[in-house]
Amino acid sequence: MSRPRRLTARLRLTLSYTLFTLTTGVLCLAVVYVGMRYVPNYPLMPANPRDRADAPSRQEILESLLTASGYALAVLTAVGMAGGWLVAGRVLRPLQEVTAAARRASGGDLGHRIALAGPRDEFTELADAFDEMLARLERSFEAQQRFAANASHELRTPLAINRTMLQVAAADPAHQDWPRLVSRLQDTNQRGIEVTEALLQLAELSHREPESAPLELSAAVREALAATAAEAGALGVGVRAELGPAPTLGNAVLLRQAAVNLVQNALRHNLPEGGRVEVRTGPDGGRPGWVRLVVRNSGPVLDGALVATLTEPFLRGGGRTAQRGPVRRGHGLGLAIVAAVAGAHGGELRLTGLPEGGLEVVLALPGPA
Repeated sequence: MSRPRRLTARLRLTLSYTLFTLTTGVLCLAVVYVGMRYVPNYPLMPANPRDRADAPSRQEILESLLTASGYALAVLTAVGMAGGWLVAGRVLRPLQEVTAAARRASGGDLGHRIALAGPRDEFTELADAFDEMLARLERSFEAQQRFAANASHELRTPLAINRTMLQVAAADPAHQDWPRLVSRLQDTNQRGIEVTEALLQLAELSHREPESAPLELSAAVREALAATAAEAGALGVGVRAELGPAPTLGNAVLLRQAAVNLVQNALRHNLPEGGRVEVRTGPDGGRPGWVRLVVRNSGPVLDGALVATLTEPFLRGGGRTAQRGPVRRGHGLGLAIVAAVAGAHGGELRLTGLPEGGLEVVLALPGPA
């Protein structure tokens, strides 16, 4: 909806300054004029009656005062208008920067920041609040993009499995174990439904917390190990698990998916031969009342700068990826999903490169209240 064109804020401020200056001048003139009206009008006579009387009368003084004051007010009005225009422009300059930033943001540039310098006042507070809003919007859009990528990644596997089983069954229908095929299809479809629901919950984490209940983290990890046992055997990676008690409060589907991602990440980014993975659950020694899941895998020595970025979406640890068959292929989203799950549960994800090579990932979660 278009708005009617009005005077700009700068012009309105200028007119306000000018009107205030003019009003003040008129009031001062009125006070002087009234005061002069009460001055006694004594006749001034020269000491020598023969001399001519040149002293002005009160009326003449008032008339001269009005004339001079009129010129003074005209000059004062012009000066006040010019000064008011300059002062208003200087005062409103920060708003112009905010307006420019808003226009850039409306064009899609959410990375721009005003970063207004100067003393702390209303304008710097407005600029800081606007910068904070831009930062939150930028994080929100990035989260939506990550969600779309994560959903594609997580749903691709069960859909591909279903397609493969159906293609095999269609190629040789006479030699199929149909009850077993239907059971496997149901299991894969159920896993896809659970993953979809979990991702939808992740999309809503910015608005509300996920549904949580008391659970045993070691049970979710045990399910994850069972789900990845076939992949570990195909890769020839030895898995050793020490699953101690680790009670926590969280979403069972999300935590199980996080455990699956961590184990798969450790399996796929391992040594070409003779790789190993260690999985442990138990109390977090660094924080009383917290529990943790620790996944360690063998591999080459990792650079610290690379480790710090492994939770970024689509980032693959190329230096530790042994490409030995399609089973090791990934999309670089596993650790990003785990980091999102950890944040949703009020926990944290810590990644550390091991001196002897490989990676240690710690998923720390608060215990039940």
